[in-house]
Amino acid sequence: MAEKGRRRAPARVQALPIAERRQRIERAARWLPSARSVAVGCIVLALAGGAYLIALKTSVFAVQRIEVEGAPPALAAQIRTALAPLQGASLVSFGRSDADRRLADIPQIASVHYDRDFPHTLRVEVTVEKAVAVLRKASDAWLVSATGRVLQTLQPGSYPPLPRIWLAAETDVSVGASVETGDAVTVAAALPAAHLPAHVLAVRDDGHGQLVLQLARGKEIRLGDLTNLAVKLAVAAVVLPRARDALYVDVSVPTRPVAGYSTTANAQVSGQG
Repeated sequence: MAEKGRRRAPARVQALPIAERRQRIERAARWLPSARSVAVGCIVLALAGGAYLIALKTSVFAVQRIEVEGAPPALAAQIRTALAPLQGASLVSFGRSDADRRLADIPQIASVHYDRDFPHTLRVEVTVEKAVAVLRKASDAWLVSATGRVLQTLQPGSYPPLPRIWLAAETDVSVGASVETGDAVTVAAALPAAHLPAHVLAVRDDGHGQLVLQLARGKEIRLGDLTNLAVKLAVAAVVLPRARDALYVDVSVPTRPVAGYSTTANAQVSGQG
């Protein structure tokens, strides 16, 4: 009898794990979709795939209008012309790589965003490069943006009232490409916010951290390097009216602006008040 008792004990021990496994399977089965749910899901997926193929291959969502936002009228017309080959293509299959390639030759575009406005409109939101200076090399001239990108060639007599940046004769200039100007373009881009009480004719980068603004009648504003550029320009705006006869105003150390005169020693000018 003792032997039979010892043989039955393992049977009871093994029966418990089997029951536990059944319970786990039953609990897991509750989370599994039914055959009907699986069938419905397959039908929905097939319908969605069919609808996508129809939209992709037919003119249901064909591009009929291209609307450009953020660009002046002339540039917007140029963008629409460049993207005209996309008309008739499906909005569903639209990819920005093809559109970007068609706009790559328009240097006035700083960045662009596309929005598919179903059923038939492609919206193009443009950020435009802003001209900050006129590049000059001999008798040639170009507009340049704050990023140093050459925007367009200028014809004599059509120069806007922007600061000039003179280039060395060997400098290569191509519309749509960037050009090396040292830090002159950075300074030119900062001038509109400075509200200087004098028109800046030209910006020079003399090298070794020597940036100079050329004003009328040969007067100069010497900025030094780009450090604290906004502060230096603000100090120059205060000092200039107090140093009308000075040949130059040096704000390279903005806490100690200096005005230089032709007949007297350099005079330190306070920027306070």
